[in-house]
Amino acid sequence: MRKLSFPGETPDYCAAREDLLLAEIALRAQTEKVAAMRRTLPPGGEVPEDYAFDRMDDGGNTSQVRLSQLFADYKDNLLVYSFMYGPDMDKPCPMCSSMLDALNGNARQISERINLAIVARSSIERIESFARQRGWTDLPMLSCAGNAYNRDYFGETAQGKQMPMANSFVRQDNRIQHVWGSELLYADIEGQPRHVDLLWPLWNTFDLTRAGRGTDWYPPL
Repeated sequence: MRKLSFPGETPDYCAAREDLLLAEIALRAQTEKVAAMRRTLPPGGEVPEDYAFDRMDDGGNTSQVRLSQLFADYKDNLLVYSFMYGPDMDKPCPMCSSMLDALNGNARQISERINLAIVARSSIERIESFARQRGWTDLPMLSCAGNAYNRDYFGETAQGKQMPMANSFVRQDNRIQHVWGSELLYADIEGQPRHVDLLWPLWNTFDLTRAGRGTDWYPPL
C-alpha cells in the first residue's frame, strides 16, 4: 500500500503510517457513503410558508426577499445557515463568525452551483454592520427577525436561544422542500457536535498536525 518514503523515517514510523493510511482510506469511503446517503434522501417536507427576509443592497437600501426568490432560475438547491446573532446578544457568536470567515472565501465559487444564504435574528442593519466589519463581501446576509424560519428549522430553541443550524432545500415542480439539516447539533453525543465541520477548514487543518484541535482554544471574535 505505501508508495512514499520520507527522509529519515524508521520502520516503526512506517508501520504506524501504514495503519493510518488504511484508516484514512476507510474514512474517505465512509465520507463518500454518507454524502451519497444525503443526496439520495427521499423528499422532505414542503416549507410551511414562503418566508420573507429583510436584506440590504450595496447602497444601504433595505427590502424584503422571499425564500422562493433565493433560488436563481438555473439553480434548484439552496443552503441556509442560521448565524447566532440574536437581538439580545451583545456580539455575534465567535465560532459562527470564524466559520463564516472561511465560507466567505468560497462564496463566489459556491454560488456558481448552488444558492447560499446566511440568516440571523437581529435587524438587517445590525447584521450588515458586522458583516462589513468582518469583510464578508460575498455572503448573502439576511434577517429573519420578522418570520418563523429560525424556529421552524431549529435555528433557535423554543426559549429563543440562537443555534448554529444549517439546512438545505430543493426546488422541484415549483415546490420548495427541505432536504437536510445539521441535526447532529442536537444529537446526544459527547463533546462538540462538529455538525458543520464539513464547511469549516479551521479544525480540519489542525487535525493534520500533532497539535490537533486542542481542548481549550477557540477562535476569538
